[in-house]
Amino acid sequence: MQRILSAGLGVLAMAAAAACAPPRTPAPAPAPQPASTGTAAAAATPGEAAEFIAQTEAELRGLSLLANQAGWTAATFITVDTEAMSAEAQKNLAVAVQVRALAARRFDDVALPADQRRKLNLLKLALVAPPPGNPEEAAELSRLQASMGADYGRGQYCRTGGECLDIGAVARIMATSRNEAELRDVWRGWNAVGAPMRPRYTRFVELSNKGAAELGHRDTGAMWRAGYDMPADEFSAEVERLWQQVRPLYVSLHAYVRQRLAQQYGPNVVPANGLIPAHLLGNVWAQEWGNIYPLVAPRNAAGPGYDLTELIEAKKLDAVQMTRFGERFFTSMGFDSLPATFWQRSQLVQPADHEVVCHASAWDIDDEQDVRIKMCITPTAEDFVTIHHELGHNFYQRAYRGQPMLFRNGANDGFHEAIGDAVALSITPDYLRQVGLLNRVPPAAADTALLLRQAMDKVAFLPFGLMVDKWRWGVFSGEITPANYNAAWWELRNRYQGIAAPVARSEADFDPGAKYHIPANTPYMRYFLARVLQFQFYRSLCREAGYTGPLHRCSFYGSKAAGAKLQAMLEAGQSRPWQETLYLATGERTMDAGAMLEYFAPLKEWLDRQNQGKPVGW
Repeated sequence: MQRILSAGLGVLAMAAAAACAPPRTPAPAPAPQPASTGTAAAAATPGEAAEFIAQTEAELRGLSLLANQAGWTAATFITVDTEAMSAEAQKNLAVAVQVRALAARRFDDVALPADQRRKLNLLKLALVAPPPGNPEEAAELSRLQASMGADYGRGQYCRTGGECLDIGAVARIMATSRNEAELRDVWRGWNAVGAPMRPRYTRFVELSNKGAAELGHRDTGAMWRAGYDMPADEFSAEVERLWQQVRPLYVSLHAYVRQRLAQQYGPNVVPANGLIPAHLLGNVWAQEWGNIYPLVAPRNAAGPGYDLTELIEAKKLDAVQMTRFGERFFTSMGFDSLPATFWQRSQLVQPADHEVVCHASAWDIDDEQDVRIKMCITPTAEDFVTIHHELGHNFYQRAYRGQPMLFRNGANDGFHEAIGDAVALSITPDYLRQVGLLNRVPPAAADTALLLRQAMDKVAFLPFGLMVDKWRWGVFSGEITPANYNAAWWELRNRYQGIAAPVARSEADFDPGAKYHIPANTPYMRYFLARVLQFQFYRSLCREAGYTGPLHRCSFYGSKAAGAKLQAMLEAGQSRPWQETLYLATGERTMDAGAMLEYFAPLKEWLDRQNQGKPVGW
């Protein structure tokens, strides 16, 4: 599920959507150019640096507002014109950042206060697709991004007989059908959406790498990894360490799901000790498996005792009412209510008369109070949880609006994704009872079913969350060449996820392009980090709320103490290294999957019992 942030330079650091709207943005005013060498560089002073930073923040704030407005309009009203206008606004902002980032190198050897040095460093890392200095190439890069994003938004699979399916229709079939042939056909059809993007993506990589090199980075992937307050290579090792922590839990889940799918579809479709075919996991990308929970639910054991979708439908909740539940969670902890403009300007339902990007996303248009979410909400448990997630972005954005512009972002991008997810972990049976959606909390015997249902999304996602950017890092570095884009994609999916394509693939295909975050150039490692961080945050907030029971039963709904701790962390924005902000929130200075393993410990024991005597691994 796509989650886009548009917050100050977050529109760059977190990849805003393709879009449109305001009048043509004027070309950015020239910024000071980087000095060559020698006396010019030596002449730079701390005072000049302070003035440069102030001018930069003022210029980029104005351009960011226009780009955000354009991006919002294009995402909520897809046309050729809105696409072009968004591309122009995004180009102007990106070029201005690139010019300013290059100019900032003049102050590399100037002794500056820590906060000013941090601002200059963040400025140099703000772009996820740094444009080359050549204006024609910068414009080309912007057009490529806008066109690929729009192609994805318009993407359809037209089946034999003329029925055409957009991504929403494809997702519904993948979630609900149990017809293996239909699932295979729809999977193949949607993945064809990416193939026409392949030449443009290849050119996009070339141009983005050129821009990254002009900023002093090996390639765009190395530039992304440098944004985590540690050397790029150390960050690569860090995420692999986290994966090794959680891999045993994933492997146990994979083995259990594989044996149950083999019972459903037969050993000729699902091998007893091999890769799981990707089309059978309830999601077009096999990234989350919760939609096939009915096929793997525990036998001869208590069920979860309720179905959240059925509870929502029974209450006849509409999109606004569902969103109000999310808002009330935050206000119960002491946060201010959302502004009236949120309710006036957000897109909560899919319009009937024009095309929109339905992928859920959170936006901060003006860096102040104009926060919004963009969703096509349906009365489902998935969307109920997603609302809490997206509002986590909005409350984060509002919390750090007191920071200078260059610090108005998450401590790292994983933090931004993890906040709402930590809150969503509190959507426990007890919480649902408190808010009037559930009459009776199920007994402890239902915990296995609840944890398995959670793991089908939270745990199943981990290797996919890791491999998307591992693929891109390889593409940007040149280790993965255009000649083997698709082969490398599937090698990583085989290795990390233990899944296989259901039909033959070749280099005529471009399956990465069928995942929104690739054509939209949205870094994906944030989602992997968020899966780890959300449990760290959740455990810390549960402790702050005074909870002492099994971790998976905790809800900190209504805890002002937990709210105060969360508010302090959110207000810091990106003003300090994320390690310091993590310590403020949890008392820990490193990301650690221990809280996640604690949460799922009862399930891991149960899975291992179910897997006894059966193949584990692939």
